[in-house]
Amino acid sequence: MTALPEGGPAAPLALRPLLVELNDLKRVHAAGRTGSIAERLFAQGWGALTGGAPAEDVALDITAKALAAARLCDLDAAFLAAAGLDHAVAASILVAGFEAVTDSVEPSLRDSLRERLREPSAVLPGPLPAFVSALAHQPRAGVTCPGKPRILLEPPENHAEHCLMVAVYGVVLSPFYRADPTLVFLAAMSHHFHNAAMPDAGFTGEMLLGDHLGSIMARTTQWALDELDPALRETVERARAVLPDDATAEGRAFHAADCIDRVLQIAQHLRAAGLTMDTVLDDMELVHAGPVKGFHDRVLTDMHIP
Repeated sequence: MTALPEGGPAAPLALRPLLVELNDLKRVHAAGRTGSIAERLFAQGWGALTGGAPAEDVALDITAKALAAARLCDLDAAFLAAAGLDHAVAASILVAGFEAVTDSVEPSLRDSLRERLREPSAVLPGPLPAFVSALAHQPRAGVTCPGKPRILLEPPENHAEHCLMVAVYGVVLSPFYRADPTLVFLAAMSHHFHNAAMPDAGFTGEMLLGDHLGSIMARTTQWALDELDPALRETVERARAVLPDDATAEGRAFHAADCIDRVLQIAQHLRAAGLTMDTVLDDMELVHAGPVKGFHDRVLTDMHIP
């Protein structure tokens, strides 16, 4: 068991901008594709696992795809191939997207992830367990506190999106905690198994269940585990052993990822609410440079916009 240095930081601040940007994968959609990028990567991960791909390969492949998607969104390998680009050219574009956001990722992990974009693992996806769709249709509870009414922020994320994001965060954070990224990934991908069947009433609802909470969670978790073949189920159960506490490096990486995602999910609502036109027009150059920018600027001025 590794421990954090006494009095040292509990998390790597340098990764903060990347984690904030990645969080939007829970909110990026594309025509012809069902669900957000995060939701679809969650399904891809479980399809690869049930198809027999080694868990280490799945953890790296899915994390690499998520990092590339931070800037490229759904301009992914499947689209680039359909658009007529050969593998080498498509890979170079994916790597460029990856490089744009990963300066803060630990170098050896970064190298491994980059290689996955250049030469992805070949795997025939297996059947998707029912819990994959159930988690994608199960909304998260919002902000809850016993004794107080909940705060709902629309649109809510779903449990598949949350599990995927925690899994990707966990892989990226693992070097800081000297944790096994594969264990962290599997633990995160399965940590809300109970919510495939159990509606999410948040901390408030869990406290109101009282002594019944443990048995209900155990039963509904087992329903999801029973959908996996014995070998994969055993692998997932071993990974889930890190979930109860922060006594292990993997437990710390998981709980850091889980905490960061939960709070960043709320922070993005507050960030959007505080957005100003100065940011949109000046910092982000919504009306950007081009042959008609001068005309655009005159139109907005004469229309008194904003």
